[in-house]
Order: sequence, then C-alpha cells, then structure tokens
Amino acid sequence: MSKSVLVPVAHSIEEIEAVTIIDTLRRAGATVTVASCNADSAINVEASRGVRLLADCPISECLDTHYDIIALPGGMPGAEHLRDCQALTDLLISQKQMGHWIAAICASPAIVLAHHGLLEGIRATAHPNFQSQLTGAVAINEPLVIDENTKIITSQGPGTAMYFSLNLAKILYGEIVFRELATAMVAHWAL
Repeated sequence: MSKSVLVPVAHSIEEIEAVTIIDTLRRAGATVTVASCNADSAINVEASRGVRLLADCPISECLDTHYDIIALPGGMPGAEHLRDCQALTDLLISQKQMGHWIAAICASPAIVLAHHGLLEGIRATAHPNFQSQLTGAVAINEPLVIDENTKIITSQGPGTAMYFSLNLAKILYGEIVFRELATAMVAHWAL
C-alpha cells in the first residue's frame, strides 16, 4: 500500500536533504508530493547551492490532504521560509493533532518545529549550529532522534540525510523494506 508523504520546499532549502528524502521515499514506494512554500506560490525553487528544483504544486493545494509523514528539509534561509509559511504551519499543527509523523532535518527542527511549539518536551536533534535553538525540546546531540511516542523524527544535516530518509522508509514500510532499500542503495552502514 502506498503511503503519502509531503516534502515542503522553498528558496534556499538544502538540496541534498530535499532530494535524498524525495528519492529514497519514492524508491520505497511512497507517493511523495513536493510542495512549494515560496511566498509567490512559484513552483520553481532555487536551493541553497543553486540547484533548481521543480515542486509538484504550491502548498495551498495540499491543505485538504492527510499525509503519513510531513518531512521538512533544512538549509538556511530555506528553513526560515518554511517557518514563515502559514499554510505549512497549519498542516504541521494538524499533523501533530492527528498523531501522524512529522520529520525535520538540519535547521528545520529548531527554526520551524521549535519555533511553532511543536517540540515541547520532545526528544529532538538539529544541526549542531541550531541545537541551542531547540526551545522546549529535550535536545540530544545525535545524528538521528526518533520519538516514537510523539511521532517526531529529527536529524542533523546533509551528512545524515540518507540515514534519516532510510528511517522514514522504515517508519512507513517496516524493517524488511528498510533492509531491502538500504541494500539496493549500497547503504550497508545503515543496517
């Protein structure tokens, strides 16, 4: 059964994180919607290192859809653009209220999730430069932190993007798919 994932993107997002999440979860079999959070609703996104991405739609077209996971890439000031997108904020609050998974990597756990009070009392990590901004969270300096009780998964940055994404696949599809995917992608270190 296909699971649904929303990956919001905006100008200056970290491209390694965005593309790794999208690609890995599509390989796992998920239906991944890439939604632009650009203020002008443009679906063309220029990422932090000049890579151009094309979103599937503006975030406004995602408001009436429920997702198994909303996965936020990081990067600066891309994470600030995600933070300032009211439609995304509304989706994240609804996602948490429904008890569905929220994932964030790099700056986004601090800049987006903590900023909106979504990490209160929750174990979380972020890029080392943003650990001190995990307001309300139980900050843990680890590459990946999964809080099963609250369905929040966070990770530290571009170098952890593959491990983060493989664990999102594990959450959606279980251990067997995780192992098959890691083997096929030659990510033996993740096993």
